[in-house]
Amino acid sequence: MNEDALPPDTSAVTDDELNTLLDGRCTADQRARLEQRLAQQPQAAARLQRWRAQRTLLQGLHASVLQEPVPPAMRDAVLRANTRQRVVDRWWRWGGMAASVVLAFGLGWVLRGSGAGASNGLARVEADFVRQAGVAHVVYTPEQRHPVEVGASEQAHLAQWLSKRLGKPLKPPVLTTEGFELMGGRLLPGAEGARAQFMYQHADGTRLTLYVGAVPTGPVSGETAFRFSDQGPVPGFYWIDQGFGYALSGALPRGTLAALATAVHRQL
Repeated sequence: MNEDALPPDTSAVTDDELNTLLDGRCTADQRARLEQRLAQQPQAAARLQRWRAQRTLLQGLHASVLQEPVPPAMRDAVLRANTRQRVVDRWWRWGGMAASVVLAFGLGWVLRGSGAGASNGLARVEADFVRQAGVAHVVYTPEQRHPVEVGASEQAHLAQWLSKRLGKPLKPPVLTTEGFELMGGRLLPGAEGARAQFMYQHADGTRLTLYVGAVPTGPVSGETAFRFSDQGPVPGFYWIDQGFGYALSGALPRGTLAALATAVHRQL
């Protein structure tokens, strides 16, 4: 028997190790050892496959617009975002609108498994949700030709489509009384599955977006009252109700946003 041979490593594969393997940041020897351990840990192996599949979907979602220039508002938002510089550098080299979108929804991805107790877990989930809503806002509101996937003229189809994809009945709120007309909506990827974005426009050209999606709450209460956030690329109000998050974003005064959020909540 070789006395120098090490006994098999049976310790649980951590999320950090999965990240290292997924991103290719390990040597050939480290990769072989990780794969050997994963062969004995089906749950960790399945988690790795889900992450790989999700990354592939995110990368391919907007492949058709890879050559479009990055909107100035999006560039400014990313520079202001509180993200690790190495993450920004990695995604920015992709260039184009697709990189902007993938980065927006990758902010929560890079932080997956960074781990903290249940006491601050919900706060982190909320912060990621609000940040993704804000970045989605600055990505799509400047668009003139394709601000939405399905226009307001097909509102019934839009509601049915997004309801099916999110697994929850959705109907875009009516904000005509508040001066905003529905433009339409689109489907977006999120850390916990599909997300929906409804876009509205005021007569003066100001645009407003409502971002909706499932939010994991774990053992913490599944509801939060209205909360205001101005830490992301655009201010907004957000709340969580029965496992779903809602974020209303727009470059508007806080009082105006509060009134709009109240109108949205009342209708939902």
